[in-house]
Formats: sequence, structure tokens, C-alpha cells
Amino acid sequence: MRKWFLALIAVAVVMGLLHYLEDPVFNRPHFEQRGEDHLRDAIERGLSDVQVEGQGVVVKILPDDRKGRRHQRFILKLDSGHTLLVAHNIDLAPRISSLTKGDQVSFFGEYEWNAQGGVLHWTHHDPQGRHANGWLEHKGLRYK
Repeated sequence: MRKWFLALIAVAVVMGLLHYLEDPVFNRPHFEQRGEDHLRDAIERGLSDVQVEGQGVVVKILPDDRKGRRHQRFILKLDSGHTLLVAHNIDLAPRISSLTKGDQVSFFGEYEWNAQGGVLHWTHHDPQGRHANGWLEHKGLRYK
């Protein structure tokens, strides 16, 4: 009787884990997803904590956020027409010093939804190795 009960518990745990991994709402950053379609889907569905890759054109450069960890901030316009705030941690990765309005920037990072279009962060390496390593690419140079 006890073996049956333990086997039933093990099957339930495995099935629950499989359901968790297949559900897109729980598709967290350690499951890398790439491409503009994936990002557009995350924006339109209001998803957060989604690892994305894409590119856009700089439409506005904002002052650095200097509270706590410092972030270089700018807004990209994506091919889909959506805008995206990039918050690039310059305590962990080099700043893009030559960035200007109209420049194209490619990215790989974590998307967080908000009503203004969302925020892209984790565009740098993770010193603890617990998160997907992100990056920004500008004029052939990769910042990570």
C-alpha cells in the first residue's frame, strides 16, 4: 500500500512539473526564447520575466538611473511599432558611450511588461551564474 502511495505521489509531481514547464505564463528566463515574434507576443499578452531577443532603433536617450545599481536607459522602437525601455546595468557591463538617437541596437535580455511598452533588463552577464547572460549590440560591438 505504501509503495503505491509513493508511486502515485511521484507521478503527480512529475505531471505537475511537466505542466509547469509547458505553460507559457511560467516560461521563465532560464528557458531561452528568441525572436521578434516571441517579444511581440509577450508585449501583447502582458507577460513578464520572459527572455527575449530582437532589435530596434533608438528614439530617445534618457538620463542614467543612478539609484542603487546604475543603469543606462534609452527607448527603442521595434519593427512591430512597439516601444521598449532598455535599462542596461552599467555596474556589471560597459555603457554604450557612442549611442545616439537613430542608432540600431540588437538585444538579448529579460522583458518585463508595463502599460508603456515594457522594460528590457538583464542585458549583461550574471556574476552568480543563476540567470541567462544578456547583451546589447551596437555598431558591431557586443556589451555584456
